[in-house]
Amino acid sequence: MKPVQHAANAANPVDFAKKTSLFTQIKKNYSAYLFLLPKLILFVAFIAIPVVWAFVLSFQEYKIFGSEWAGFDNYVKVFQSSAFYDALKNTFVFTLVTVPFNVISALIIASLIHPLGKWSQSFFRGAFYLPTVTSMVIVAMVWRWMYNYDFGLFNYVLGWFGMDPVNWLGQTSTALWSLIIMQCLIPFGVGIILYLAAMGSISNSLYEAATIDGANGFQKWLHITIPLLKPTTLYLVLLSTIGSFQVFTQIIMMTGGGPGTSTETLVHLIYKTGFRDFEFGYASAQSIVLFFIILIFSIIQFRVLRYDD
Repeated sequence: MKPVQHAANAANPVDFAKKTSLFTQIKKNYSAYLFLLPKLILFVAFIAIPVVWAFVLSFQEYKIFGSEWAGFDNYVKVFQSSAFYDALKNTFVFTLVTVPFNVISALIIASLIHPLGKWSQSFFRGAFYLPTVTSMVIVAMVWRWMYNYDFGLFNYVLGWFGMDPVNWLGQTSTALWSLIIMQCLIPFGVGIILYLAAMGSISNSLYEAATIDGANGFQKWLHITIPLLKPTTLYLVLLSTIGSFQVFTQIIMMTGGGPGTSTETLVHLIYKTGFRDFEFGYASAQSIVLFFIILIFSIIQFRVLRYDD
């Protein structure tokens, strides 16, 4: 048997070398892999398996007390549903407005903070990052009070100017835009922190050379800072887009998808389909479609904003 084994190894020396190197690395760093093992188990149990199960479930007519194979019926039902297209439109509008606003505002705020001293930078970092660690449930409750028709802050201010109160969350013409305004006015703390870190890694020699060439502050920001921040911008655009497509807490806390379907979003629709109507197979198909929509948007953004050396 040994000559046969040696012959097989000799026939594929590259594959054998790769396998030997892999096993050698695992054996050499086994303690590190042991530390990673609990995280890997949690990832498989609570992320990988549920994702695979959701994909399998999307091909079934699944109920609480049993299921049967449905093939592509759930996906056909998704693309024939007017509720799904309404939710897609609302989610797309929400994303199209909030993502550029959040990323651009984070870039501008970080650019204003970066020239400050160490202590001033630390103060503003903490101030702008604080809303990020605050529960969105609490933030939504505060904004719901501010939008209240009878005693909300916004209608109280309108009363100063003799204007009639507005039913911000109770009419189709203003409900979605009220949620968009709320999202835009919440500081994008993660973006500000990452932009500040990226600006700190840019060499001062580039700015000094631009100063010698006669460039002013805005020109240096436009032609040096922004291009060198392109990898960070790509990451933040992807992160913000994924978060916007998955918007849920604001919807369920403030409008419940109403009035009508004016603030219905994809994740809230999936939630209602699965946990209100108990159509788990249909909800799984909706979630798989949402996954591919996010994937397509991410690929497009990556190709547009990718950074080539």
